[in-house]
Amino acid sequence: MPMIDADGCLLNVSVEGRDGGPTLMLSNSLGTNLKMWEPQMKALTQLFRVIRYDRRGHGKSGVPPGPYSMERFGRDVLAILDDLNIEKVHWCGLSMGGMVGQWLGANAPERMGKIILSNTTCYFPDPTNWLNRIKAVKEGGMAGLADTVIAAWLTADFREREPQITQNLKAMLLATRPAGYIACCEALSTLDQRALLPKIKSPTLVIAGRHDMSTPVAAAEFIRSHIPGASMTILDAAHISSIEQQHAFTEAVVGFLTQR
Repeated sequence: MPMIDADGCLLNVSVEGRDGGPTLMLSNSLGTNLKMWEPQMKALTQLFRVIRYDRRGHGKSGVPPGPYSMERFGRDVLAILDDLNIEKVHWCGLSMGGMVGQWLGANAPERMGKIILSNTTCYFPDPTNWLNRIKAVKEGGMAGLADTVIAAWLTADFREREPQITQNLKAMLLATRPAGYIACCEALSTLDQRALLPKIKSPTLVIAGRHDMSTPVAAAEFIRSHIPGASMTILDAAHISSIEQQHAFTEAVVGFLTQR
């Protein structure tokens, strides 16, 4: 896995899959690393060259001092593409990855093929939730909010049915370095990308989770209705729909990216 320099921050990047195929870039949620996408990799690497990466502050990437911003995250992606000499990619981002996708779609349209925005929003009207999370991590580390976050990520039914998958996801969250998590929460506390949506001209699919309280269906519908020509799929999942409904999620992604 190469480490790619984005303005002095080393980013952990993985490139796998079909040589010469179209390129798909995957972008994780807050508090996870690139292994979040393991359930999709077998199917996706048969069709695409797949780029995964750890966002700054996460996984094996660097943790420069915050605060960060969506523009910074977007420019990190462009630095990865430039380093790999890749002109254009399809994009699939979940939660925070979807927010970065909105920024890229509006600000770097020539680099984007089709865009998938999953379990995400363009706007948080009230920063309180993020400020509370920052306080919780400063006082109790990642363990201070792990159970609350996991309860939002996966439905109670799924957590009961799949304890090992739930445990693996929780371990990923607990391994996230507090300074990186806090800097990302600071970026989310001021998120307002509503004005970017009409500028996105790429074919766009919005995926929502029926039981997602973090970025509810209404937030997904707002995005869909403000991006010209965007479509929407609703899955029977909470926030991390790529894990809770891995087959349906993968089918939605592959179907959208391969349709002419």
